[in-house]
Amino acid sequence: MFRHFKLCIGTLVRLFRSRQGLLLENLALRQQLAVLKRRTPRPSLGNFDRLFWVVARRLWSGWRQSLILVTPETVVRWHRAGFRLYWKLVSRASGPIGRKPASPEVRDLIFRMVADNPTWGAPRIHGELLMLGFEVSERTVSRWMKRAPRNPEPAKRWRAFLRNHREAIAAMDFFTVPTITFGLLYCLFVIGHDRRRILHFNVTKHPASQWIVQQLREAFPFDSALRFLIFDRDSKYGAEVPAAVRSLTITPLRTSFECPWQNGVAERWIESCRRDLSKTKRLASDLAPNSSPLYMDRGKAVGAEVLSTIVGFRIPAFEMRNPHRFRSGRRFDEEQVLLF
Repeated sequence: MFRHFKLCIGTLVRLFRSRQGLLLENLALRQQLAVLKRRTPRPSLGNFDRLFWVVARRLWSGWRQSLILVTPETVVRWHRAGFRLYWKLVSRASGPIGRKPASPEVRDLIFRMVADNPTWGAPRIHGELLMLGFEVSERTVSRWMKRAPRNPEPAKRWRAFLRNHREAIAAMDFFTVPTITFGLLYCLFVIGHDRRRILHFNVTKHPASQWIVQQLREAFPFDSALRFLIFDRDSKYGAEVPAAVRSLTITPLRTSFECPWQNGVAERWIESCRRDLSKTKRLASDLAPNSSPLYMDRGKAVGAEVLSTIVGFRIPAFEMRNPHRFRSGRRFDEEQVLLF
């Protein structure tokens, strides 16, 4: 503290010195600083020293020419650190932020309603809680519904069904691929659970229900031995797709909301296809000689024709490395795989 007071007194005394005396004193001090810098290449600076140079930066335009102990970037970094510290102190909350946490009684009541009424959603449970006198938001109810303990029996039954009927089950799903022109291409595929064969694949820009129905007719011939088709609750299917599946003497099975694990075979193939597409960077005209010379770069296609060609070339490679291909010592005929 005495050192800082002495510095202030020296500054006031030098206000009455002549210009020639100040210049000579400045020259002598610079010579001593040069000697000190040779002896101590990196001197330590205190908080007051940093504050002095931050203020000098704001008030003096020629501060860079007189700074030799540290670099100007260091002073700028000190200024930014002081700015962050100031706003951190100003914006410090004086009390609790946000809503009050839900009480254990409300959480247990939400869990009980979810267990006793599986078909109830967040709006219904929220209304019941309001009628019981509990002030809680619908968002809180939805968040705690996801944490409710689930009954493991339905999951066990679903896995047993998939294991026992895999020869008669197929799965259908969509995945999207971004284009270079900032659009989206929708890829529909049908995969068999028995040997993980791709029964059908096609690409479109506008996935309407009529288009999906036509793809199902091409994927399942009249002598198909499949009995079940698993797909999610996407709005693209509408009511026409389940009706078309029933007309093919196949039972449609819709997965539950937000349960992609129920269609795990399709989800795993989507991940494999995305991984292959992300590594693809080649000229599409090399694959399709009649197409325009467009690139497929890092998973971004130019058109549906380009994407169909590239994925069509990737499907045989996927089936060759598929471990389900040689299950039970048997091998399916590769010539019977329907690509398009």
